[in-house]
Amino acid sequence: MIPFESFVLDNGLRVIVHEDPSSKLAAMNVMYHVGARDEEAQKTGLAHLLEHLMFGGSQHVPHYDQALQQVGGDSNAYTTPDVTNYYCTLPAVNLETAFWLESDRMLSPLLDTQILAVQQKVVTEEFKEIYLNQPYGDAWLQLSALAYAVHPYRWPVIGKDVSHIARITLADVQAFFRKFYVPNNAVLVVAGDVRLPHVKQLSQKWFGPIPAGPVHTRRLPQEPAQTSPKSIHLSAPVPLNALYKAYHVPGRSSVDYHTAEALCNGLGAGKSSTLYRQLVQEKAYFNTIETCLTETLDPGLLIVHGILNTGISFEQAEAGLAEIFEAIQSHGMTSAELDKVKNHAETEWVCGAIDLPYRAQALALATWLGDTHLVNTEMERVRAITLADVKRMAHQLLSAGQGSTLYYHSTG
Repeated sequence: MIPFESFVLDNGLRVIVHEDPSSKLAAMNVMYHVGARDEEAQKTGLAHLLEHLMFGGSQHVPHYDQALQQVGGDSNAYTTPDVTNYYCTLPAVNLETAFWLESDRMLSPLLDTQILAVQQKVVTEEFKEIYLNQPYGDAWLQLSALAYAVHPYRWPVIGKDVSHIARITLADVQAFFRKFYVPNNAVLVVAGDVRLPHVKQLSQKWFGPIPAGPVHTRRLPQEPAQTSPKSIHLSAPVPLNALYKAYHVPGRSSVDYHTAEALCNGLGAGKSSTLYRQLVQEKAYFNTIETCLTETLDPGLLIVHGILNTGISFEQAEAGLAEIFEAIQSHGMTSAELDKVKNHAETEWVCGAIDLPYRAQALALATWLGDTHLVNTEMERVRAITLADVKRMAHQLLSAGQGSTLYYHSTG
């Protein structure tokens, strides 16, 4: 259990407090409900670029990291398709420093042309490193664009193309900030050796004066049901052919999400998974194969990714996958397989909850999922998954009409 209490400031900022007197540290987490899905199709990468810019200093804090490090703290941030998250840890006795820093950059970050130019270069190099300069790097870029027809999940968080990053103007950044970086679009979590009355006092002092912004109503295009298979072929000087398949799955807040997760992990999580045992160890169709979920708030994807062995055709590899998919649709998982998946999920949750920043982030995300109490009840959903649920989900997700396939050809 992760105990917590909560309150809301007059400006709409939701504050979650998790007291853990066993720690001498405090963790502060500010999660804004904005991500890559909130961008325009011709201005992608803006949410991630702004995350970088938020470390460029603010009105009263020229150097964010330096000020935090001087009191023994450290910080980081990340952007997803759905949220942008800033977090730091520091000695609990210095908690007010974190309030000062986070509130100042929520109110008045230094967004100027010089900082923008520097970070555009940084993000452009990051794009090249991830997508252009490593084997198979552009596969996800192409697969997401194939799998989604209209939803903004069709582009990655870093952006659709490096030219988009270069075209972002200071006016674009400032408008995006004003629209989304407001108290009523954020959740503040304070965890560790803290006390509720003290957090209330500091929250009111540092965040209370920040005015609320306009209420943003999200109107994203809804992805239509996929009724026929889609495919694309790429060629590059990669070591071996690779096969990628994507299947549409329920979103993170759906009651069926964890069933899809169980199916995904049973199929391809680790070397004891069904796909690895049968297609790597037994038939040797693949050099390696794995599965993952995109874990998005709106309906996401189950990805199957495998590197083919030399001499194995795409037809052979797909036939091997189809055989396994048909078997799980007909017979489902065994009790032992489902128990293993559940035990793995519970182990990950328990191990994660040891970490104070993890608890703070989990509380923030659960709040955006609609109920902070989910942080303590989601494992009940996992435990309640039945063999019939997994079989139903296999029928629902793994049909040929749902799939989008990327054939990645090696040119030697």
